[in-house]
Amino acid sequence: MVNIIEISNLNLPELAVYAELSEGQLLNRHEPEKGLFIAESPKVVLRALDAGYEPVSLLVENRLLTAEDETGEILQKCGDIPVYTAEFDVLTQITGFKLTRGMLCAMHRKPLPSPEEICRNTSRIAILEDVMNPTNVGAIFRSAAALHMDAVLLTPFCSNPLYRRAIRVSMGNVFLIPWTFLDEKYVSWKENGVEYLRSLGFATASMAISDDSVSISDLALKREEKLAIILGTEGDGLSEKTIADSDYTVKIPMSPGVDSLNVAAASAVAFWELTRE
Repeated sequence: MVNIIEISNLNLPELAVYAELSEGQLLNRHEPEKGLFIAESPKVVLRALDAGYEPVSLLVENRLLTAEDETGEILQKCGDIPVYTAEFDVLTQITGFKLTRGMLCAMHRKPLPSPEEICRNTSRIAILEDVMNPTNVGAIFRSAAALHMDAVLLTPFCSNPLYRRAIRVSMGNVFLIPWTFLDEKYVSWKENGVEYLRSLGFATASMAISDDSVSISDLALKREEKLAIILGTEGDGLSEKTIADSDYTVKIPMSPGVDSLNVAAASAVAFWELTRE
């Protein structure tokens, strides 16, 4: 039975998760098992539910309760969790609500799998090294899901893929592609991250411009049975050690006078070129 609760303001303690808690508070690093995230819009919420994420509550604009869209399916899948509802002018008190298409859902995070589990039976994976902008992380996940990548691994200083902006920019594709962090209990990325990838059976390709860079269209890259494509942080790119340790340093040929692409744009080009037959 749907548990609909009409609200007139956002001051209820139960709504703090939507209106007050920061991304860091939602993540809850000290007690990860209690971590939450916010999914926005019916389409994204449905993707999260289909991926097995457990909902805590919904915040829904009144008009959606009678709309003929995904809302009915979502309410059915969510069971008897609280469904807080209000008119649009109340919900606009939340910054950015206009971007949510009338729905927010607070959900439990899942325990993250190990890199070994994520990489099992994969042939093309993406590694994000210290990509800190959630917009770029979300865009990379969207490209990875669309362009046939099997998984994404992130170094510890990357923005979390379940931050609201990352989820929104990815259009919910963070729920469609396996991912996890390369944290210290598995490997020290700065010390031997590339070697660790090699131990999992991957040839490694660092996306960077250097004197010995090969073109992204190099046939040797496509012949690799298992390939890890490593993308670096905004501005500084990959660390010198990561580049030096990798099997390939790979560049995207560009017009004279242009030396690089945004990491999200570069990821789309790399994924397309290195996954197509």
